[in-house]
Amino acid sequence: MAHHDIEIIEDAFIFCANPSAPLDQLYTGGIWAEGPAYFPALRCLVWSDIPNNRMLRWDELTNTTGVFRHDAGFTNGNTVDRQGRLVSCQQGLRRVVLTEHDGSTTVLAESWQGKRLNSPNDIVVKSDGSIWFTDPSYGLDSWFEGDKGESEIGGDHVYRICPQTKECKLVADDFCRPNGLAFSPDEKFLYIVDSGGIRYPDNPRHIRRFSVDNCNEITGGEVFAECTCGKFDGIRCDEEGRLWAAAMDGIHCLATDGTLMGKILIPEPASNLTFGGPRRNRMFITATCSLYSILLPVRGAKTF
Repeated sequence: MAHHDIEIIEDAFIFCANPSAPLDQLYTGGIWAEGPAYFPALRCLVWSDIPNNRMLRWDELTNTTGVFRHDAGFTNGNTVDRQGRLVSCQQGLRRVVLTEHDGSTTVLAESWQGKRLNSPNDIVVKSDGSIWFTDPSYGLDSWFEGDKGESEIGGDHVYRICPQTKECKLVADDFCRPNGLAFSPDEKFLYIVDSGGIRYPDNPRHIRRFSVDNCNEITGGEVFAECTCGKFDGIRCDEEGRLWAAAMDGIHCLATDGTLMGKILIPEPASNLTFGGPRRNRMFITATCSLYSILLPVRGAKTF
């Protein structure tokens, strides 16, 4: 059990996080943990250990961890689609892949307008089967979590893969470093992190909110919340529309109007999170070297 604190900023946060709930360190020994994805049928969680070029698997029933995939293409973000399949951002191989139920992999996207993607970072699947992902150039910056190189596209964008045509379409091109992304429970809003400010102090470190229409076109994009500690990274909504965001000091909980309600402070900088467990009220947090979990009084938005 790891040390943590619940920081209550708005009184209502006491109903979102129980101060007496333990923070469990489920695993440690990675270099940069990312991309947690929970599989309800298997009662397990898969996540990435990017610089070690591997993915790990934690079993909920036995509380054991093993290697899920080695030589993993420096996989970063992961999610589970509506058929229960793993969808991953292989930022080193500069592509998005689907792992079928039989274990085979299918490349979903590796280029846009004939140019190679930068280094796909994080990913979500909408209920209509469309796949949305961010493509910053973090994996091209150095040899730490990918292969150092140049962007062919010349910008860091957000894309959508059409489930019918499999076409990779541009969603937004006005980001510095698009990162985590999540839909509201009713899918009327799309939240996207811009984490450019962590390496370039004058650049954004906030979350933007877009409206999504029935044709999957987005409008708006106003700043929803500024990060108060470092940068935002991965984000997820609970079923009441609150947004939970990974940051340098832990997990921040934001009300539907962007107000910071409170924080779950943890010992390591957090990279990402997801909801899982039999009742979707167990939050799993990837943070630098470790995987943590904590039981909450709220449930994650239904995504599977």
